[in-house]
Amino acid sequence: MALFKKFFNNCAKPLGFGGRLMLKMMNSGHVENSKWGFDHLHVKEEDRVLDIGCGGGANLAVFLTRCTKGKVIGMDYSPESVDMSLKLNSQAVEAKRCEVIQGDVMKLPFEAESFDIVSAFETIYFWPFLEEAFKGIHHILKTKGVFMICNDVAGSSEKWTKIIEGMKVYSDEALEAALKKAGFAKTDFYYNDKKNSLCIISIK
Repeated sequence: MALFKKFFNNCAKPLGFGGRLMLKMMNSGHVENSKWGFDHLHVKEEDRVLDIGCGGGANLAVFLTRCTKGKVIGMDYSPESVDMSLKLNSQAVEAKRCEVIQGDVMKLPFEAESFDIVSAFETIYFWPFLEEAFKGIHHILKTKGVFMICNDVAGSSEKWTKIIEGMKVYSDEALEAALKKAGFAKTDFYYNDKKNSLCIISIK
């Protein structure tokens, strides 16, 4: 059981061989939910995008197919994630269309109104100070910019929070309240009941 929990703790911050294996699993296992989330997001070819918690870089690759004249930046707390994202999107990185950096959502290294879109796929579970993180994202978004949250686990889920250390599944009410306090003007919730998935589109 201890080894099982240790492996799944790589969901929060992938490390070493187990972390690399987890990133590969997430790249393939989250494809369907990510595709569903992208269906709710309008991406323009010239958009400047930040994907926070970019993991293995699969969603960066999707953004790059849509932002053909823009810029896509991935950021992750884990050096393993940064390395895998760089490798997966190496051609776009060489072409200066993509960057991947190591960073913390609580200390975003970007200027105000830098991005048209900020996305967070399967990652807000591990953000300890949700409202403060949302305020930081609001700060770096352009006026009318979009913040998208896409979660495979919606509502309450004791199963995963008991296994993965530091994981918290926020209620819809808590998320909506935090986004409002952070300054977002309009927020829409979308549900995939078959998968217990949630997509949030919040407008600055």
